[in-house]
Amino acid sequence: MPNWPGDDAVFALAMPLIKEFEGYDASPYRDSAGIPTIGWGTILYPNGKPVTMQDPTISQAYAQDCVTYEMQGKSTALQRLLTANPTVHQAAAMLSLTYNIGVANFTGSTVLREFNAGNIQAAADAFLLWDKAHVNGQLVVAPGLLNRRQQEQGVFLTADS
Repeated sequence: MPNWPGDDAVFALAMPLIKEFEGYDASPYRDSAGIPTIGWGTILYPNGKPVTMQDPTISQAYAQDCVTYEMQGKSTALQRLLTANPTVHQAAAMLSLTYNIGVANFTGSTVLREFNAGNIQAAADAFLLWDKAHVNGQLVVAPGLLNRRQQEQGVFLTADS
């Protein structure tokens, strides 16, 4: 298992990215994949119950609990998947990506494969492979996803101070 830099430091960098790109909604909505979502991209409540379209609105304080809960779960999954030691910035960028695409997609990603192989620039470049969404049955570059991936890539390539 790699040397994980610690959730406090990683979350401090990843949380603003996640919140910026997920956006906040107190009411349930369907994300671009059609999954019921609430708060800042939450699909599972801390009690493990999936979000449904019938759920009541939530407060920002509870939404914060939810996003932290999901980040903790994804952080734990990342720590099991990584065989190389990430910097704080690399871990934060991969956590933001995983929060958005899910653990299963990250597990099969070129980002993970190249990072574990020690190919940092190739791993960084691979963030940009996740810039597409389905629109009218077609997979197309989504400007919001491209912007998110470029920012995640920038964080990934930033040296820890």
